[in-house]
Amino acid sequence: MAWDFSTDPEFQDHLDWLTELMRTEVEPLDHYFRGRSPFDKTDEEVQTHLRRVQQKVKDRGLWACHLKPEMGGMGFGQVKLALMNEILGRSSFGPSVFGNQAPDSGNAEILAHYGNDEQKEQYLRPLLAGEISSCYSMTEPQGGSDPNHFTCTAHRDGDEWVINGEKWFASNYPRAEFLIVMVITNPDVSVYRGSSMMLVPHDAPGLELVRNVGVGGERRGSHSYLRFNECRIPAENLMGPEGAGFKIAQTRLGGGRVHHAMRSVGTARKAFDMMCERALSRETKGTLLAEKQAVQHMIADSWIQIEQFRLQVLHAAWQIDQADTSKARLYIAGVKVATPRVLMDVIFRSMQIHGSLGMSNETPLANMWMMAPTFGVADGPTEVHKDTIAKQVLKGYRPSEGLFPTEHLPAKIEWAQAVMAERIELELMNS
Repeated sequence: MAWDFSTDPEFQDHLDWLTELMRTEVEPLDHYFRGRSPFDKTDEEVQTHLRRVQQKVKDRGLWACHLKPEMGGMGFGQVKLALMNEILGRSSFGPSVFGNQAPDSGNAEILAHYGNDEQKEQYLRPLLAGEISSCYSMTEPQGGSDPNHFTCTAHRDGDEWVINGEKWFASNYPRAEFLIVMVITNPDVSVYRGSSMMLVPHDAPGLELVRNVGVGGERRGSHSYLRFNECRIPAENLMGPEGAGFKIAQTRLGGGRVHHAMRSVGTARKAFDMMCERALSRETKGTLLAEKQAVQHMIADSWIQIEQFRLQVLHAAWQIDQADTSKARLYIAGVKVATPRVLMDVIFRSMQIHGSLGMSNETPLANMWMMAPTFGVADGPTEVHKDTIAKQVLKGYRPSEGLFPTEHLPAKIEWAQAVMAERIELELMNS
């Protein structure tokens, strides 16, 4: 029987090394280059320091661990990735240091599976090496993430695909070398059979940037509103079979959802650490905050939520490692729903305990708070995943056969009396 919550010593050694690297090498990048992005490959100062730390990760054998060895990674299972990502989640530079940053990680998998040799050489190799950035473009302004309302289409014209329509919130487009775009190639059938994935170069003719959109109070956004005006790309830029776009998207997004949750454990833990430190450092009305019952309850509630969430994420990762995709989907949806709520609750309590300092730009809490609700929208809204959970769970149940529920006490008592009467009679006969 295997039922174990321990980590093997060899991998724990990797985690200890990772923790120390984050403290001594990655955290300085977060603060020194605040406001600058690891995705901007034109920022040579950032890239020089980033490559130095990335090389240490590569030398340790921990680069792009989410990818299989034949794709240039280590082929770690999701449980190992979860344990790594909860440490990386404390840092904005962390994922880029280890080569598993979104959206590049998911796009690399699509290219590895469906790209031709030329595309792999032009895009996948430098993407895996951290030399370029990429963009994933699915949602649309009129339909959000609901593919049933997508209107961005592509039709075949000789040796080319011609794309027309708009895409919304194309994250990382300003810095991307290429995009992977979900389009409708057959509007006469269900979107689940009529959508396709296309590889589009950043400078493809007919691709127009309408504007960049920021999150919260950002003045310079990195999420783009795009318009495709007779945008032409080579026929071979179709990723996978025509009509397989939705299937590819679900495979890609499933991994992204659980990886976001993994990193969110680290983010919540960082806010919690700050909360506890503040409670032990600040006095009001003659006693430490830590001695106030209300503060103690906030700390207890946060600890419980983080522990529950962490175990839920690790269990979802374990389910994925069992290779039962249909079963894992339920658990992935579960962590997706839990992620924004845990983050908002814990970060809010930490902000509250920090008072005005927690609302200011002199701690990371306000920025963390602004990002927390985005996880309720990114990779599909929370409500859609709740629908998925309910439908999956209900498949394991059936309606009661009679007028009253199965656990209706009068019927249960009558059944128990009949069972016990038979047993008593047997005992009497055998005595």
